[in-house]
Amino acid sequence: MVERGKPAEYGQEITRRRARLTRSRIPLKGMTILDFGCGNGAQACEFEQDGCRVIGVDIDRDDLATFADQIVLLGSKSMVPIWYDGSQLPMGDGCIDGVISYEVLEHVQDEDRALSEISRVLKPGGNLVISVPNKWWVFETHGAYLPVLPWNRVPFFSWLPGAIHDRFAKARIYRKADITKLLVQHGFEIVEVSYITAPMDVVKNPGLKKVLRSTVFRGDVTAVPFFSTAILVHARKPGS
Repeated sequence: MVERGKPAEYGQEITRRRARLTRSRIPLKGMTILDFGCGNGAQACEFEQDGCRVIGVDIDRDDLATFADQIVLLGSKSMVPIWYDGSQLPMGDGCIDGVISYEVLEHVQDEDRALSEISRVLKPGGNLVISVPNKWWVFETHGAYLPVLPWNRVPFFSWLPGAIHDRFAKARIYRKADITKLLVQHGFEIVEVSYITAPMDVVKNPGLKKVLRSTVFRGDVTAVPFFSTAILVHARKPGS
């Protein structure tokens, strides 16, 4: 059984990195963007100055309350948090210009239902930017039900065969082939697939963090799967 995820915190490098990658892939200005699994709004707020309207949906009312408070603090008129029951998105067919969703799909109870709903609300020709955890990262970032290893970031656990990983892991994990196949099955056209470079947000020592970000883990994307925490896919719903 998958567990609910913990949203990124405000000001983390991963939120800035996702925003940069998204801006370089899809148009935002003047668009209505759905943040599927917006959590506390830390990611949505990165797009507050991009000239788009962001509708954030999530199942956690406490996280949405945090997001609402932040909207008030920013004085923003471009962001709206909406509670979502985890089954049907509270909006009509084809009303959304673009969808963003970062490290959410691995936590939903029903992947097929979630992707079908995303496709339903997305306009024909609309863009989807989605990220999921990368199987080839050195650490299992979501943790596992292993009594002798309670630490969240279990090294090399994600490299185990799928049947073993799925039995003990707290969330799903993906290879490039897994996520692209899943999106194609739901009618999406794949535009681009990238490995997101590990952001090093969890490193506590500021000096070490700076060195790692400027050397091994520099840049927003990497060609080396072992240096990547997540896979980013830019896909499109067919149509005009």
